[in-house]
Amino acid sequence: MTAIKTLTLHPRQLSFELLRDIYNHPVHLTLPASAYQAIDASHDDVRTIIARDKSAYGINTGFGLLAKTRISDDQLELLQRNLIISHSVGTGEALPDNVVRLIMVMKVASLAQGVSGVRRVVVDSLLGLINHQITPNIPAKGSVGASGDLAPLSHMTLAMMGEGDVYVDGKKMPAAEALTQHGLEPITLAAKEGLALINGTQVSTALALRGYFLARDLLETATIVGSMSIDAAKGSDAPFDARIHEVRGHHGQIEIAKAHRQLIKGSAIRASHNDEQDDRVQDPYCLRCQPQVMGACLDIINQAGKTLLIESNAVTDNPLIFNNEDGPVAISGGNFHAEPVAFAADMLALAIAEIGSMSERRVALLIDATLSGGLPPFLVENAGVNSGFMIAHVTAAALASENKSIAHPGSVDSIPTSANQEDHVSMATYSARRLYEMAQNTATIVGIELLAAGQGIDFHRNLATSEALQAAHQKLREQVTFYDKDRYLAPDIEAAKQLVLDGALTKHWQALRSDWYESK
Repeated sequence: MTAIKTLTLHPRQLSFELLRDIYNHPVHLTLPASAYQAIDASHDDVRTIIARDKSAYGINTGFGLLAKTRISDDQLELLQRNLIISHSVGTGEALPDNVVRLIMVMKVASLAQGVSGVRRVVVDSLLGLINHQITPNIPAKGSVGASGDLAPLSHMTLAMMGEGDVYVDGKKMPAAEALTQHGLEPITLAAKEGLALINGTQVSTALALRGYFLARDLLETATIVGSMSIDAAKGSDAPFDARIHEVRGHHGQIEIAKAHRQLIKGSAIRASHNDEQDDRVQDPYCLRCQPQVMGACLDIINQAGKTLLIESNAVTDNPLIFNNEDGPVAISGGNFHAEPVAFAADMLALAIAEIGSMSERRVALLIDATLSGGLPPFLVENAGVNSGFMIAHVTAAALASENKSIAHPGSVDSIPTSANQEDHVSMATYSARRLYEMAQNTATIVGIELLAAGQGIDFHRNLATSEALQAAHQKLREQVTFYDKDRYLAPDIEAAKQLVLDGALTKHWQALRSDWYESK
C-alpha cells in the first residue's frame, strides 16, 4: 500500500503539481499557523459585525431574493442549517473520490485566506474528512455555476454536519456513522459559515481541472501516435521544419513541430519516403498540419490552465469580510460567478474534440490504400475475407461526431434562477463535467489510431521506425498482438484506450515536452 503524503497547504500557493498529486492520491493535509491566525481574525470580524445589530447579507439576513429579511440573533444557527438542508437538492451519479477531494482541498484553501469569516472548527472539519478519506456523497448535477456551486457544495457540507451520506473505501454509509468511526464530531454551523461553504466555484473548478489534466494527457499521447501514423503512412517530415513554424510564431505550433521532428528522427521508414518513387507531393492535412492544429490545442489548453490555476487559489464566496479604518465590513460581490471557469472548460472542450477529430482522420487515411503509402486496404492481409479495421474506424467516426455535439459551449447557455435575482449564470459546472465524457471518447479514438498506426508500422517490418516510436510500439505490442486476421477487436480497442489514459506511451518522453506548458 502506497504511503499517504503529508502536505502543508499554504493559501494562494496551490500549483498544478500539487493539485495533480491531490487528484491522483489521497493526502494528509495540515495548515500553517499563519492560516489559523487569519481564520480567527476573520471570525472575530464577523462577531463584531453581528454585535452592531445592523443588517449584513448572509450573516443576519435571508439569502438571494430574501436578503431584505432580517434574522434575529437566536435564529442564526437555524438559518445556516436550513440553508444547507434546503440547498441539498443535487441529482445524478455521485462525483468520484478524486474530484471530491479536489473540491474539499480548494474549499480549505479558500477559507484559510481569512476573508470568509468562519471559525477554525469549520476548516478542521473539512480537513478531518480529507485526512480520514471520507468522501461526501455529492450528486453530479444541479448547479448552474452561480451563486457558486450551491447544491453540490451543500451536499459536501451535509457530511460535515453528520447528515447525508458519504463513501469510505468505496462503501456508501450515513455520514454520522462514518464520523463516529473515525472519532470526528459533526459541526453546528454558526453565522455566515453555511454561506461561506456553499458559495464558491470549487466544484466546477475541480471538474474543469480533471478535464485539464485529461486534455494534457490526450495531447501528449496523440502527438506520439500521430508521429506513428506519419511513419506508418510513409509521410514526409518536411512540414515539421522549424523554419516554417518560427515565421508564424505560435508557441504551441512551434513545440508540437519540434516534438514530431524528434519523435520521427532516425526512422528508416520515413527515410524510404524520399528514396522511393512517390507521386504524393503533399500529405493530407491530418499528417501535415498536426503542428498547426494540435499546437493551437496546446495554446488553448495553456490558456485554460492559467485561468484554472488562478481560480484554484481564489476566494469565491460572498459576502467577504474586510477590515476598514472604521472596523470590519461585509462586502457583497459576485466572485461566486464561475464565468472564467466556464470559458476555460469550453476551451478545453474544443481542444479535446479537435484532438479526437484529427486522430479519426488519420485512422481514415491509414485504412485507405489510395492514401496510406502502400499499406493494404483496411490494414489487414487478404482484405475481403477479412474486414480489418473497417468498422473500428466507424467507431472512431461515431465518437468524433458525438464530441462535436457535446463541445457546444455551455457558457453561452445562461438561464435565470432565484426569481430573477440570479439572472445570469455561467453553466460552468456542466461545461466542466462533460469534459470527462469527451475525453473518454477521444481516448478511444486515439487508441484506435494507436492500433492502426502500430499495424501500419508492422507492415513495414523490413524497415525500422525511430527509437522513440519503437518504444511506443513495444508498449502497444505488450498489450495487443498484430492483427493478422479478423478477431474480436473490442478488447484490443479497450486495451489501447487504457494505454492512452494511463499515459503509458509518454512515460519515457518527459524531457521532450518540458517547455509545452506555460503554467507549471
